Amino acid sequence: RKKLKISGRELLSVPIQIFGLDQLQVLEMSPERESCLRYRMELLPQEISHLRNLTCLYVDSNNLKKIPAEIGTLSRLERLTLSNNSLSSLPAEMGALQRLHSLHLANNSLTELPAPLCQLRNLTFLDVSDNKIDTIPSSIRHLEKLETLLLLFNSLESLPEDVCFLRNLHTLWLGNNHLRSLPAAFGELVNLDWGYNYCSCNFEGNPLESPPPEVCSRGPEGIRDYFLSLHRI
Repeated sequence: RKKLKISGRELLSVPIQIFGLDQLQVLEMSPERESCLRYRMELLPQEISHLRNLTCLYVDSNNLKKIPAEIGTLSRLERLTLSNNSLSSLPAEMGALQRLHSLHLANNSLTELPAPLCQLRNLTFLDVSDNKIDTIPSSIRHLEKLETLLLLFNSLESLPEDVCFLRNLHTLWLGNNHLRSLPAAFGELVNLDWGYNYCSCNFEGNPLESPPPEVCSRGPEGIRDYFLSLHRI
């Protein structure tokens, strides 16, 4: 694989010559995790569209405020990391990234789950932890291949019933939100393996009432029985 890693103490911009490397497959513009550095690039240049062969793009821990519409032309992109930036929205064109299976957006300034993400039907991993998200669109049901969804440390007060259509979910982290209730069909998410690996579904830090935490800890069957008993009343 043709790979390029750009490093430096305070990266502010990308040398324009890089966008002539049209055979590039992996581009890293993130500081090493252990370095505790944060780069200061605020804008991903439009010329990113020249890198048509990119499969992996790493731009986390910068100061990105905007992603250009041209990102949508990277049709071979499979992995995109944008965590630890200053993004409050994403361009509609991101919905065109149909090969994308891993998307990292933790620690940004998103107030809602951007609608274009719900068009990414091959997505298996989505991390939007540590944002300000208070709503999940019903179109999330289209992410049928999703296996991991990380939503902890947001401002969610409710989940749409549509989350319950994500039958391939193995890991769903909902900790530290404002959830008081779960959708009635939540117990249908049978691949969330509470029994063997409780951390596969995380509710801690929510004021849950329906069902209460002690019911949630019993896993899908306990949650199903709880809602069935409500219907019998």
